[in-house]
Amino acid sequence: MAASDQLLVVIDPVARRTDGESVRIAKDVLSAGAATKVCLPEGPEEFARALIRRGARRPVVIGDDGALLRAVSLLHRQRELAGCALSFVPVGGALSLSRSLGVPMGAVAAARAVLDGAERRLDLLVDDSDGVVLGALRIPSLPSRPSAEVLAGLPGEEAAGHPWLRTCQSLVRTLASRPSRPAAPGTGPSRLRIEVDGVCVVDLDQPVEAVSVTPGGSGTGAEIEVRAVSPGAASSPLRLLGHKVTVSGADFRYRADSVVSGPVRTRTWTVRESAWGLTLPATT
Repeated sequence: MAASDQLLVVIDPVARRTDGESVRIAKDVLSAGAATKVCLPEGPEEFARALIRRGARRPVVIGDDGALLRAVSLLHRQRELAGCALSFVPVGGALSLSRSLGVPMGAVAAARAVLDGAERRLDLLVDDSDGVVLGALRIPSLPSRPSAEVLAGLPGEEAAGHPWLRTCQSLVRTLASRPSRPAAPGTGPSRLRIEVDGVCVVDLDQPVEAVSVTPGGSGTGAEIEVRAVSPGAASSPLRLLGHKVTVSGADFRYRADSVVSGPVRTRTWTVRESAWGLTLPATT
């Protein structure tokens, strides 16, 4: 049997706890179609170790968007994305990212795509701290339930199983990080300088309501949208394409896929074209 027909199935612990039946179905479909080695990591360290030691087997991750992002981030840090086609079976609550990437929803359909699909090379946003963005970047970060990975005191998998604890930890972190002096409301316009491919498109003298950056495809670079504040009337958003985006100014937070980061004063994101491979249903 060829190495490409051998699968390493890494099942995220959150998926096992939240929807064990879908995990079992996906595992059965994969095992019926290929030689599989199943790994059941109990935490991020074991998850990473399983992927790093995959050998010639094709990695298949079963989990939610957080598990997919964790796998791509790890392979990026190991500089192994170029030679590794990742397969993914979405199981869990947060699946908007995987849906937007074209991964089939449902254990059976996704597992069959792993077996019968084809690798598609996708663009990636990489920032100057070596972080990655698969789907979308938002500045400022929109109010939402914080991801389990950024909660204090517990690993992401533990917090995910206790919604009440996630809420309490979010409140504690908010209170602990609150500055002693009055701060500007997080929902108001920001004073940011935005440069695209070295050209300033919005400077600090024009307030900005929101910025979004999404990896494009086929060599087009990233799709960038800037919503600036226009006195007296609503202004149309500025839309353009670019390969490098630098945002600087007062402290700001940003949401990269499902993870909120910051505050930072400056950050640069660069498009890496066709940087990673994801197995998706073959087109007819």
